[in-house]
Amino acid sequence: MSKQVFLSSHRAYRQSVRAQAGETCFQVVLEHTDLFVTAQADLREPMLDLVRTLRGELKNFMLMTPGFRESLVPVPVPDDAPLVAREMARAAAAVNVGPMAAVAGTFAQLVADHFAPINPNIIVENGGDLYLHSTRERTVALLGDPESGAQLGLSLSPKDFPLSLCASSAFIGPSLSLGKGELVVVRSKSGAFADAAATALANLIDTADDLDLVLARARKMAPLGLEGVFVQAGGKLGVWGKMELVALEAEAQF
Repeated sequence: MSKQVFLSSHRAYRQSVRAQAGETCFQVVLEHTDLFVTAQADLREPMLDLVRTLRGELKNFMLMTPGFRESLVPVPVPDDAPLVAREMARAAAAVNVGPMAAVAGTFAQLVADHFAPINPNIIVENGGDLYLHSTRERTVALLGDPESGAQLGLSLSPKDFPLSLCASSAFIGPSLSLGKGELVVVRSKSGAFADAAATALANLIDTADDLDLVLARARKMAPLGLEGVFVQAGGKLGVWGKMELVALEAEAQF
């Protein structure tokens, strides 16, 4: 695989990922879905088939449900909607954002969960949103500035998994953020919820003075499934919950 596929302004961080012994890294791309996977085997072909199925289900549902793609507020869906749409809608309703705010985290979890029974160590990254199954310790970099690289990471032990870490930023990546924060990372067992909550919290940030507001709102989301949050805005940092931060001295490692 050509190294150039990792060199876009939104994907350069992938070059710093180093798989652990007995693991491999590979990329799965289909239309707007761009996954970077660390696993015990190269699952490229079956994973591409799964992504094609999930995308097909979601695209067909959106064709039949006007507004689902564009809405910035929750959209109710019927019980017989595809699982991917139900998960997105449920998470969006919990934190009052549009369903598409949860799409990347939902895809990451559905893909990771599907292959975890045959690959207990599998990490799926979807545009900065991760879902992790692991029997090993992991360190995940927190990237607030792509130009300078990550200096902080989150340390995770085997008892933490499975786990989602989803990010939202006004400056990194193509996703819509109504705030001005450099980075919000949410920890949750649910990929859909982590993604939606990261968007909701990031939308609250106008200046660095809003960090306390974000942390207070995050604490209120704890009963919904939020386990921790990291916030960076205006050069200031805020942390709450199960977030064991470590200084990164070398390349990030999953």
